[in-house]
Amino acid sequence: MKPSALDSAAMLIALDEARAALLTADVPIGAVVIDADGAVIGRGRNRREADGDPTAHAEVVALREAAQTRGQWRLDGCSLVVTLEPCTMCAGAAVLARVDRVVFGAFDPKAGAVGSLWDVVRDRRLNHRPEVVAGVLDSECGALLADFFAEHRAD
Repeated sequence: MKPSALDSAAMLIALDEARAALLTADVPIGAVVIDADGAVIGRGRNRREADGDPTAHAEVVALREAAQTRGQWRLDGCSLVVTLEPCTMCAGAAVLARVDRVVFGAFDPKAGAVGSLWDVVRDRRLNHRPEVVAGVLDSECGALLADFFAEHRAD
């Protein structure tokens, strides 16, 4: 599926969230949830280090905020936009939240669960399968992560 202008605009906001994660020494991954009109209803960045919470991935944080904004856990009509391909936990959370679309930037060949290593969101055994849009601003998303890990490996 080809990305829309809304997808690219939302990814720029997710990239800002990813950069903010650097302030807490978290891996720079950012996410937003947008509604059908493109309004941001949830934002998240990795907060595992900041919160000491193994589930504080950017996607989970953004989905929680979007559910609070909406006043319900069902996020039908929404898109989850994230800078890195979601892991199994986050892909599962997207399915459980009933988002219509998962949009991501860089592929994650080591832990990606939206096509790279697993394909949780398209598993026919599940009751909901969001549409997937991959590779949105992938160079920018990948560069942010590559720079982070290069710096941390040099230490």
